[in-house]
Amino acid sequence: MKNISKEKLKKYERSFNVTENKVITNAVTKNGFLWSSENYEEIRNTRYEFSVNLKQGKITNQERSGRCWIFASTNFIRYFLIKKLNIENIELSQNYIAFYDKLEKCNYFLNSIIDTIDRVTTDRHVTFFLDNPINDGGQWDMFLNIIRKYGMVPKSAMPETYNSSNTAELNKIIKRLLRNYAYILRTNYRKGNTLEELETQKLDMMEKIYGILCTAFGKPPVKFDFEYTNKKDEFYRDEDLTPMEFYNKYVKELNLDDYISIINAPNENRPFLKKYTVKYIGNVAEGNKITYLNLPVERLKEMAIAQLTDGEPVFFGSDVGQESSRKLGIMSRKIYNIQDVINFEDKMDKATKLEYRESCMTHAMMFLGVNLDENWKGNRWKVENSWGSELGDNGIFVLTDDWFDSYVYQVVVNKKHLKPEELEAYNEGKYYMELEPWDPMGTLANMN
Repeated sequence: MKNISKEKLKKYERSFNVTENKVITNAVTKNGFLWSSENYEEIRNTRYEFSVNLKQGKITNQERSGRCWIFASTNFIRYFLIKKLNIENIELSQNYIAFYDKLEKCNYFLNSIIDTIDRVTTDRHVTFFLDNPINDGGQWDMFLNIIRKYGMVPKSAMPETYNSSNTAELNKIIKRLLRNYAYILRTNYRKGNTLEELETQKLDMMEKIYGILCTAFGKPPVKFDFEYTNKKDEFYRDEDLTPMEFYNKYVKELNLDDYISIINAPNENRPFLKKYTVKYIGNVAEGNKITYLNLPVERLKEMAIAQLTDGEPVFFGSDVGQESSRKLGIMSRKIYNIQDVINFEDKMDKATKLEYRESCMTHAMMFLGVNLDENWKGNRWKVENSWGSELGDNGIFVLTDDWFDSYVYQVVVNKKHLKPEELEAYNEGKYYMELEPWDPMGTLANMN
């Protein structure tokens, strides 16, 4: 292994000391790389107009939490409720979903600890559990698991709390508790406790966790009144509903099980037209696994367009931090000329970025529209985000087609939009591969 010599340092200094670099340095030191490389032409050419343009209620805000998947999923459902009830706006309780997701994830973590009780703590899977025992992230299938078991409520029945909107403090407390519990369970096993005894101990531990979640999020409602006024100024009240009754009466008819996750992971070891899952990632122990069908990116676009033109929005997962402006609400490969600023050529394609950990699925949002050209191809996409109304165009973002190619990894679409051979592959009993929990296709469910 060789050191950087003083002669090399002098060479580096001489090559940097040119007028162009001095000008760039002045701009970057004052404004940072992104603002200094912002592409005015791309901003000017970006339009918030779409030939297919679905209307939605008010923009939601996940605040300082990683609950994007819950917001995208509840926003998907409320789109239909707004039409069904003929109302201006409704918001479903993300706090209610997050409460039970946290509860189930704690149980899932302790189950995983018991399942791997014979392994050393340096085992990579055990290390993965202990590194991040609890988080805010999730996936479409995990959302379905929660509402199938616990139902749903409107936001008025369980509004946000400080802790639901600012989850870092609570997550840190629960992580410490879960690591302590993992230590206790593993220690008791070494002392001779049976797996049945460990399971009993685990259930006692869960009682403590339930109480902490009630303290942080509020106790979930057992019954509530659902009240709304429609666009005709007609008032309605549905009294003494349970969360499951609300789900069965207002949501179940959507047949959410018909909506499945299609991914684009174009790596050689992940063939298209195959079904995948992710090990050790989930929430409800008895719930369905995360399930993906891997297809070329053009099929993701075609099915998203088909669903949008059918009058339905599309849940999607992407790497939102890549080449995007949070303030402007623009996701485009051309939004920044940073490669010109640092004189660098990006040689990695989508598959290589996944392989070399440059990119992964980090954020869930919803497509509300698309602008179609004369060939029925989308050149820009309307995105409903959950970062409040102050960003983008009153909370609406625009996503270019080249950004879709590079950084959109998942769409959730109705099975009716699949080709027969695709549906057959999805319905096949076996998974082609169980992806490791640290895989880029599992990161959305691992976000804090």
